[in-house]
Amino acid sequence: MFEKEIYVKRRENLKAAFQSGKLLFLGNDECGINYVDNTYYYRQDSTFLYYFGISKPGLVALIDIDEDAEYLFGDDATIDLIVWTGSQPRVAEMAERVGVRRTGDLSDFRAKIAGYDKSSVRFLPPYRPEHILKLHEWLGYPVREVAAHADEPFIVAVANQRNIKSDEEIIELEKAVDVTADMHLAAMRYARAGMTEAQVTAKVHEVAIAAGGNIAFPIIGTIDGQFLHNHYHGNTLKEGDLFLLDAGYETPLGYAGDMSSTFPVSPKFTERQKEIYRVTLDAHNLAIELAQPGVNYKEVHLKVGEAIFEGLKGLGLTKGDTREAVAQGAHALFFPCGTGHLMGLDVHDMENLGEEIVGYGGVPKSTQFGLKSLRLGRELQPGFVFTVEPGIYFIPELIDYWEANKVNADFINFSEVNKYRDFGGIRNEEDILITETGNRILGKPLAKTIEEVEREREAAFHS
Repeated sequence: MFEKEIYVKRRENLKAAFQSGKLLFLGNDECGINYVDNTYYYRQDSTFLYYFGISKPGLVALIDIDEDAEYLFGDDATIDLIVWTGSQPRVAEMAERVGVRRTGDLSDFRAKIAGYDKSSVRFLPPYRPEHILKLHEWLGYPVREVAAHADEPFIVAVANQRNIKSDEEIIELEKAVDVTADMHLAAMRYARAGMTEAQVTAKVHEVAIAAGGNIAFPIIGTIDGQFLHNHYHGNTLKEGDLFLLDAGYETPLGYAGDMSSTFPVSPKFTERQKEIYRVTLDAHNLAIELAQPGVNYKEVHLKVGEAIFEGLKGLGLTKGDTREAVAQGAHALFFPCGTGHLMGLDVHDMENLGEEIVGYGGVPKSTQFGLKSLRLGRELQPGFVFTVEPGIYFIPELIDYWEANKVNADFINFSEVNKYRDFGGIRNEEDILITETGNRILGKPLAKTIEEVEREREAAFHS
């Protein structure tokens, strides 16, 4: 938890955006895996963490703009609960630590909200079923209509505030990225032919747990790197395979790191792997160079698409005018996702609040294949933290679909592309802070050039 004054100031800044109304913050509850007492790893709602800093289930917070009053509601632990979980702070004690003076139990909260005109209660988009059911119970909206009543001015105010990372947040993000880099280094130094993906993934997870936090999202550790979010870990690594790792650490305060690396299962890349890796890395470095304050990240993404298309043209996989090809989305055969996303307390920061507001500043997203998957498409501002992660992926099913349907046939040499059907995918990913004068890569450096990666792999085989 940060110092009390930080949470007080955050709430004061938020309140300044409103003249009236009640701001409702739903904390997350425990959730059973297969029965009530066998719960998933607990994670507090990120906006609740941002303004109230308390990672405990069963809490609700309220800021009454009209009364200029702040409340924290929750039931104190019973002796039966303490027997199983250990001593727990009282709600009043937790509230005092973050500068909230008014508290009550959940029955007090229900009585209070029952006295409000429901139209005055502002809440953020619910993303858990229990949130929807609670809002239905408290405010009387039909279950299917609850989400439609989320308050856009509240969403915008939270997004604008959380998008700009403060000094203490940047320090915490640096910690997250440092451990994330250690997770990737552990994989590079551990993986061998004959191991399963699960064994390598377990080594990566071990680093996160040992650091005192946990993983920020389910680990992607795979020799099938052509599939963007592949969480299957049942394959056995073989000589000649590429291993793609996408993993991040979450600090005890909830801040996330997110990095990707790709390395050969053998000590060295093959020549064909090096060719594709160079194209990917050049696009990655170009994105970092272009990501400057005042630049729209959508434009960075399109330039990255041009770099990938042009690089593959040099290998005979693409053809035609590069700009026209990217405008038509031809690069998306190889790069069907975005160049990056905002990050902070969420690895995809505030995605639950809506990408068009958070990542696009209210501007509608494209519906074009590939471009529609870009999560950040707004002007970059000092204090923004986001990922840079161009990649090249050879997805046999997508290749077959495009070829059969003649999608962008004027720009793709399918006969050459089909020679790469078994290639897999390559992605490097780093976390970037926009500064007043440029940008800065956060955390420890990750081995990413061919020479750096091969040096780590060769050292692993000689250790």
